[in-house]
Amino acid sequence: MSPLRLGYGTNGLTDLRLEDALRLLADLGYDGVGLTLDHMHLDPLAPDLAARTRHVARQLHRLGLAVTVETGARYVLDPRRKHGPSLLDDDPDARWARVRLLIRSVRVAADLGAHAVHCFSGPRPAGLDQDTAWKRLADALGPVLDAAEDTGVPLAVEPEPGHLLATLTDFHRLRTELGDPEPLGLTLDIGHCQCLEPLPPADCVRAAAPCCAVQIEDMRRGVHEHLPFGDGEIDFPPVLDALAATGYQGLTVVELPRHSHAGPELAAQSMRFLRNGGTR
Repeated sequence: MSPLRLGYGTNGLTDLRLEDALRLLADLGYDGVGLTLDHMHLDPLAPDLAARTRHVARQLHRLGLAVTVETGARYVLDPRRKHGPSLLDDDPDARWARVRLLIRSVRVAADLGAHAVHCFSGPRPAGLDQDTAWKRLADALGPVLDAAEDTGVPLAVEPEPGHLLATLTDFHRLRTELGDPEPLGLTLDIGHCQCLEPLPPADCVRAAAPCCAVQIEDMRRGVHEHLPFGDGEIDFPPVLDALAATGYQGLTVVELPRHSHAGPELAAQSMRFLRNGGTR
């Protein structure tokens, strides 16, 4: 049984400066951070990215925090379209904007010493057939996987409710479409398992191992809403036991992106909950 290494996502601490957020997590005893590249936290599109990345890397080292890089910022590319454009956008130039962002994120992750870079597919555009959508996704991810192989930082794709790649079965389809590339890994979101997978979350953990990255929060069946622990339906002790039993060595990152207004309090509560084995 491997002790879990806990992290907290900065997308749930957007009311804090990044330096303050990192110090908070270190003070609370977190092992690392899920760093969402966004305009308020290490903006990937602002000038002097390399210098700013070095500064953050020094902070992480000084505080003893590991890091996973997250790319799910809502409006980082388009201020009017949530998560747009995606890897499945009908406009090839728009798709390429997302590809460029992911390649840049992989390079930032390498400079930070991150153990993985997260991404997701995006929803299938209206009128686009399934086979074409899968080919489009595979083609778009090719250059990103090349960057992941060059840097040694795996790309961890997350099944996301409502997206083309929504389930663990979909993830395995992508691996097959791409020829099972070594740099392609999985981000397993425990709440998403509760939301729409046929297996219970603990069984999903065992079925999905090995994972590159893990996100965790509470959730209800059929409702894609990230909830604080205890507000949903997940039985967490079996989930945590399953993660430990698989020997997972990456970060298990709490993801509460809609609760930044209470981020410091929820970060503390989440740490107590998880260190108590998933019970109050």
